[in-house]
Amino acid sequence: MAKVTRTVLVTGAAGFIGSHACEALKAQGDLVIGFDNFNDYYDVAQKRANAKALEIAGIEIVEGDIRNADHLEQVFREYQPSIVVHLAAMAGVRASVDEPHYYFDVNLSGTLNLLEQAKAFDVKNFIFASTSSAYGLTKSRPFLESEAADQPLAPYPASKRCAELLGHAYWHSFKIPFTSLRFFTVFGPRNRPDMLPSIVMRSSDNGEPLSLYYRGGVHRDWTYVDDIVKGVVSASNRPLGYEIINLGRGSPVHIREFVHELGKLAGKQPEILETPMPPADVPITFASIEKAKTLLDYHPSTELKQGIRSFYEWYRKQPTH
Repeated sequence: MAKVTRTVLVTGAAGFIGSHACEALKAQGDLVIGFDNFNDYYDVAQKRANAKALEIAGIEIVEGDIRNADHLEQVFREYQPSIVVHLAAMAGVRASVDEPHYYFDVNLSGTLNLLEQAKAFDVKNFIFASTSSAYGLTKSRPFLESEAADQPLAPYPASKRCAELLGHAYWHSFKIPFTSLRFFTVFGPRNRPDMLPSIVMRSSDNGEPLSLYYRGGVHRDWTYVDDIVKGVVSASNRPLGYEIINLGRGSPVHIREFVHELGKLAGKQPEILETPMPPADVPITFASIEKAKTLLDYHPSTELKQGIRSFYEWYRKQPTH
């Protein structure tokens, strides 16, 4: 067994990316403490299953809410983490339009609570999960971290961008290293049921039509979860001061191509209907990953078809869909 060198607090540990990140951090020898509130944005049973697997693997899971500052103080005092990997959030661009107060409460106030504890307990590195949607309707191709990203299209990306700016304030004033990782369309095993891969599978299995913007003509920079997690772990190992770094594959693909590949595995192509794109969404995501390569030695290696197959095989093993 690898020697434990650090204690890492991972928020959102029972979620899609968080559960993978916990496993990867433990594999490199860290003592990992997972933190999650098991909210019901999607089926809590899936989160509980993720958490149970982590506990079996020797990762302790603490149930709590990042909005509860008193409980966070107790957790920091008990476990004394030297690294925070902050993946907990209310996700979803479109849903945030209907619940902006809730999104800002979790994504901004919750992050502030964690930064306050990081300051109080001398945390050595703070990794923050941000989003490609922070870029809004940028004209740059690919998306560059040097852009202002000051015109978000919905409360969700606005809350994430605000949290990035808050991170800069804590780096400037208290020298807490803060790396914001902007994730690009992450997919793979344990995907949330409200995300496109699971929606495509249900559509194919149930013979129901699939509604897509421009009949799937928009582009997404699909990035396999293992590649994202490698970037997260690398960032946790490298205090960089204050940085914003894209994590994507750097190769956008039509949504309909993604749907077609998954449909081939499922044995049935879903009927695709056109639906109007809401004002909060964008026609393309496209990550520049040069900065990630330089600062994090980040080199995504999972081809799209390989990642789709891995998701499909995981999905078929699930007791309920």
